[in-house]
Amino acid sequence: MTVSPDARGVDVNAPVPPDDESTTTTGLPSLSTQANTLTTGPVEPESPELRAAQRARLRRRLFGSTPLLMAGVLILIFLVFTVAHPGTFPAFGNVRNMIDDTSLYLIMGVGFTFVMIAAGFDLSQGSVLVFGQVIAAKVMVAVGGQGGWTVAVGFVAAILGGAVWGVFNGLVITRLRVPPLITTLGSLGAALGVANLLTQGQDNTPTPAALTTLSAQLPWGMSWRVWVALLVAVVAGLYLHLTRFGRRTFVIGSNEEAARRSGINVKRHVVKLYVISAALAGLAGMMALINNTTTTVGGHSTDSLTVVTGVALGGVSLFGGSGLMVGTVIGMFVPTVLSNGLISIHVQPFWQQVATGFILVLAVYLDQFKRRRRDRV
Repeated sequence: MTVSPDARGVDVNAPVPPDDESTTTTGLPSLSTQANTLTTGPVEPESPELRAAQRARLRRRLFGSTPLLMAGVLILIFLVFTVAHPGTFPAFGNVRNMIDDTSLYLIMGVGFTFVMIAAGFDLSQGSVLVFGQVIAAKVMVAVGGQGGWTVAVGFVAAILGGAVWGVFNGLVITRLRVPPLITTLGSLGAALGVANLLTQGQDNTPTPAALTTLSAQLPWGMSWRVWVALLVAVVAGLYLHLTRFGRRTFVIGSNEEAARRSGINVKRHVVKLYVISAALAGLAGMMALINNTTTTVGGHSTDSLTVVTGVALGGVSLFGGSGLMVGTVIGMFVPTVLSNGLISIHVQPFWQQVATGFILVLAVYLDQFKRRRRDRV
C-alpha cells in the first residue's frame, strides 16, 4: 500500500534524521546550546596585547622579588671585593669562614623570621645565645663524662634554657600587653645579666672530649654548625610555608583581629613563636660553644642587629604578613660578606658597624616603599 504525501508535501513515512543537540527541527540552536553559550560565553583567542601584559606582569613579579634582588646584590658585593682583593677574599678558606660565620646568624634568623612575619620583634636573641651556652657549659660540667651523651645533654640544656626566655617574652607580650620591642629589649639585658651572674663575668670551658672532637671535625669540608643551620632552615621553611601553623602565622601578621575572629588562639600562637625564636637562639649558643670550646659572654653584643638586618634584607616585612625563608637565607649572607670584605681591604672595624646600620635603615625604607606602592595599586 502506497501512502501519498500529506497536504504539505511531506512524506510521513520518510526516515527521521537523528536528533542534533546543537540544532532543532527549525534549524535554530537548541536550548541547551544557548544555555552553554550564555554560561561560558564565546571563546576568543588571546590578543597580542593581553599576552604582552601577562608577560610584563610575570617579569615584574619575578624580578621584583626581594630574595632574587638580594641574591643579585650579594653576587655584586662578592665580585667587587674579589676584584679589590683577589688573592685572599675569594679563596676557599675565606669563603668557608664566611659560610661558617653566617650559619650562626642563620639559626637565629630562622626563629626571628617566624616572629617578624607575625608582626613581632625579638631583640633578645644575642643575649639568649649567651645564656644558652652558659647553661649548656654548666650542665655538661655538672653531668661529667667525656662522651657524646654529655654533649647531647648540653644540647638539651641550651635549647630549654633559651625556650624559658621565649616563654617569658611571649607571656609578657600577650598577657601584660607590653610591646615586643620593649619586652625583648628588657630580656636582652636580663638574659645577659643572668649569664654574667652564673659565670661571674668569666668564660667557662667545659671539658668533654666529645666537644673538642666535634669542634675539630669538618664533615664534607664544613663545620657542624653549617649543616645544623642548613637543616634548621629547610625544616623551618617547609613548616612555615606548608603547614597550618605557618598559615596562621601569616594571618596573624596580616590582620591580628581577623585572625582572632576566624578562631585562631592568637595569644597562644604568639607565645609559641617567641619560644621558637628563643629556643633556636639557645641552639645557636650551643653551636658557638662547640665551635669555640668555651663560652663567649662578651662576644655577641651586635648579633641581634646583624640578625634583624639579614632578615629585613631577605624581604620579610617589618610590619608582618609577608616573607620567605629562602629570603632570610640569602639576606643573612649580606652583612657577613660585607663585613668580611671590608676586613680584607683593611677597613677599621668601626666602619663595619656603620655600614651594617645604614644597610638596616635602607632595608626598612625599601620595605615601606613596597608597602606604599602596593597600597596605591
